[in-house]
Amino acid sequence: MSIPSFTASAPSFAAHFQTPLPRALRDDAASMSHDAFLARYAPSSGPLRLGHWQCTDVDRPASRLGPQARNYQATMAVGDRIGTSTAAASGPVSALTAVLHERGVSLEIEAFHQLPAMGGTATFIRGTDGVGAEWAMGWSDDVTQSALRAVLACANRLSA
Repeated sequence: MSIPSFTASAPSFAAHFQTPLPRALRDDAASMSHDAFLARYAPSSGPLRLGHWQCTDVDRPASRLGPQARNYQATMAVGDRIGTSTAAASGPVSALTAVLHERGVSLEIEAFHQLPAMGGTATFIRGTDGVGAEWAMGWSDDVTQSALRAVLACANRLSA
């Protein structure tokens, strides 16, 4: 699912939200058009691409859910290299950062915000690779996909 595009009827990216955006993004969100904000913070291209993603513990009874790790599987491309990785983690974001690390991409999440937006969820993250730091955004009607897209957008912004 793609991020909805809006016309000039919405003066800024921030106009699509009922709640304040992360403080560090408020000025850009208030001054940039929807499309310009997405082009900067939610790039749709880059060397990192996520294909198939799943939690492989679907048969585990809900009564056993809790603080124990879940198992995830991802098909990911880093440049021209495509492969499948698995990770055991407390949630999908930590699993994806583990998969990235396995593929030689360092990413630590410094800030994480999820907000309802445009009939879906917008996830804003600030991440660092130990050298630089960037904000990024992901959007989806699914909260997990929104978060995963934000992580990939951040890793792609850091690699630019």
